[in-house]
Amino acid sequence: MKTKPLVGFLWFALLAALMLAGCGTGGDTTQRKPPPAPEPAEAPPLEEEPAGRVVGVGPAPEGIAADPETGLVAVALRNPNELALVDGESGEISKRIGLPESARHLDISAPGGPVLVPAEGSDSLVQVGLPDGEISDETSVGDFPHAAAAAPSGRIFVVNEMASTASIIEDGRELETIKTSFKPGGVAVTDDGLVGIIGVRGLTLEVFEADTLESLGRIGAGEGPTHVRAGPGDRFYVTDTRGDAVLIYGARPEPVRLGRVPLPGSPYGIAIDPRRDQLWVTLTAEQSVVQFALEGDSLREIARHPTVRQPNTVAVDPASGRVFVTGKTGGQLQILEPR
Repeated sequence: MKTKPLVGFLWFALLAALMLAGCGTGGDTTQRKPPPAPEPAEAPPLEEEPAGRVVGVGPAPEGIAADPETGLVAVALRNPNELALVDGESGEISKRIGLPESARHLDISAPGGPVLVPAEGSDSLVQVGLPDGEISDETSVGDFPHAAAAAPSGRIFVVNEMASTASIIEDGRELETIKTSFKPGGVAVTDDGLVGIIGVRGLTLEVFEADTLESLGRIGAGEGPTHVRAGPGDRFYVTDTRGDAVLIYGARPEPVRLGRVPLPGSPYGIAIDPRRDQLWVTLTAEQSVVQFALEGDSLREIARHPTVRQPNTVAVDPASGRVFVTGKTGGQLQILEPR
């Protein structure tokens, strides 16, 4: 009779242990919260003079896009919310255009413009003509549009970070909305019309057909991806900011990771020069921009150039080969003319 309490106690202890195991790290992990969105490193004071030329453009420059037809560089500013159009050769500001809200990222829809401006706080995509700087369209999109890119057909894809959707724009109106990975933060389109979208909290790259909107699949994109650029051969290049690397993906018949290039220093801004087969990546922790040659499924480092402080974004004019880097802290634009 004395053994019954002991048996009961043992059964209770076993049941409690099983319940604890189900709630711990060895149990179901599907309910875990995703990590926060990665951000650029906070850049320390400069220790080296920036390469090339440096010009002032205005407060908190970040989004940037270079147009090969007009030679103009569009730079997004804050307080006031403006778009500065800068002559890429002289560094002189030709126009300042007021925006309804600030933009983190810019793109060019095609050579000659217009500039695609996702105005985050106003939930709209603003299109600014070149070289006149006139606002040609303002289209309502989803919650907190963060980046935009245009397909060869002219169809525009806007990723809405807070809604986890992408808006498809045609002829100045929102044609359709599609679901994306959690918190989309980057979008790029290949010459063949494949759309790559980065989920900065979903930690994935998903590829869509631009015309049919069919998904070709979704694949993991490192520890903390932020931005994506499209390259030759239907490749996508992703900055894994938290993982200190550049990731290289193929897209057909489904997305597949082709390579990983370690790049310590918080890689963040990324731009591609399709004419010279080069990739440029900013390192916000190192205050530098790295120049790579595209070599199949990998990258070969060519050079590192010291930058302005807080180099969050980079753009390339493929016509001239000039490279432009924004210095958010000092309100500066850096102009490089690499060999």
